[in-house]
Amino acid sequence: MRLYLTALNPTDAVLEGFLPAAASLGLPVTVLTDRPEQWPDGTPVARCAVRDAEALVAAAVRPAALLSNSDHLQEATAIAARTLGLPGKDPDAARLCKDKAAARRAVAAAGLDLVRAVAVDPGTVPAVPDGMFPAVVKPRDGVASEDAYLVTDPGELAARVAEVRRRRPDVALLVEEYLAGELRTYDTLGDAAGLAVLGGWHTGLGPPPTFTETSLDWSPPAAPEDIELRARLDALGVRFGACHTEYVVQDGRVRLIEVNYRLIGDRMDLILAELLGVPLFEHVIRLHLGEPLTALDLPAPATVARHARVEYVCADRSGRLTTAPGRLDTVEDGVRLACRPLREVGRVADRTGTNRDYLAALHAIGPDRDTVRNALDAFRRGLRWTIVG
Repeated sequence: MRLYLTALNPTDAVLEGFLPAAASLGLPVTVLTDRPEQWPDGTPVARCAVRDAEALVAAAVRPAALLSNSDHLQEATAIAARTLGLPGKDPDAARLCKDKAAARRAVAAAGLDLVRAVAVDPGTVPAVPDGMFPAVVKPRDGVASEDAYLVTDPGELAARVAEVRRRRPDVALLVEEYLAGELRTYDTLGDAAGLAVLGGWHTGLGPPPTFTETSLDWSPPAAPEDIELRARLDALGVRFGACHTEYVVQDGRVRLIEVNYRLIGDRMDLILAELLGVPLFEHVIRLHLGEPLTALDLPAPATVARHARVEYVCADRSGRLTTAPGRLDTVEDGVRLACRPLREVGRVADRTGTNRDYLAALHAIGPDRDTVRNALDAFRRGLRWTIVG
């Protein structure tokens, strides 16, 4: 019996999370991908048309479990797992989470949160009422902050739509009202019977009009938010496996930004595992092997007597990265500090205003918020990155 992971390009979640977790569980593993040439030598990859559920079914020989941590592959993987009789996510829920317009309609139909939104098909002109501005335009099936922009009037909207279409002429877009407030996350694990909260983060953003995440502070959701968020996930059919939800609290109520039916990304999954002191990736695999959520040793977020902060070092210009620190781990005054490079020295890249600009992830875990912040500030001051245009 074998674990099959579906993936596109290589990610830290697979290389540093799921593959070591499978080894710890004694499971042989194969990564099914349509880009095997991009993966590091020695990775157990097999070529497969991973967006095609039938191809996944054919490729999975004597599978013990089939799962994905990719936004793009959740629906196909869920359909294949169901066909094979394996535990997995509801394909309809996976589809709803990926289609942001459909997700808005489902949550509104449940009477939970009406966010004004207008879908814009490829080649059409956005018909957005003036009363919706300021607004956010983003790909209807997009991920993270890629091609997401704040626009203040119809002129800015038209310019952003034209800019995106020059690069991606076939992309479907969504224009929705801007939801002001502090951006927060809600991270969960579930099985067919229940849902457990792993925790949450307060997210800092760079300057508009883009939405680049620059920092995250550990901040588990309060009980009233937890209740509202569970209701929204129920409306989408989300329960099984890992899920990462983004929201703001506006006028005392939860306003949903989006639901990503996978673990939190950009190394936050690895940091969350370290903060909680649990084998998070093993837990995800065990759920897909059919073990119940109650068998997992998960701490209640409010009982975690530690604080964590993550900061992303972002490129401030286009050009070649010429100097950068390597992988670092240290302990100062009881605070665990780490630097993880996210762009290799020598690479030339354009500045995009998204997480593609990340040069490194820095994180600190310690006894309390102030101690952690002070230690991370001192750690960062000693590091240098140089980009030559």
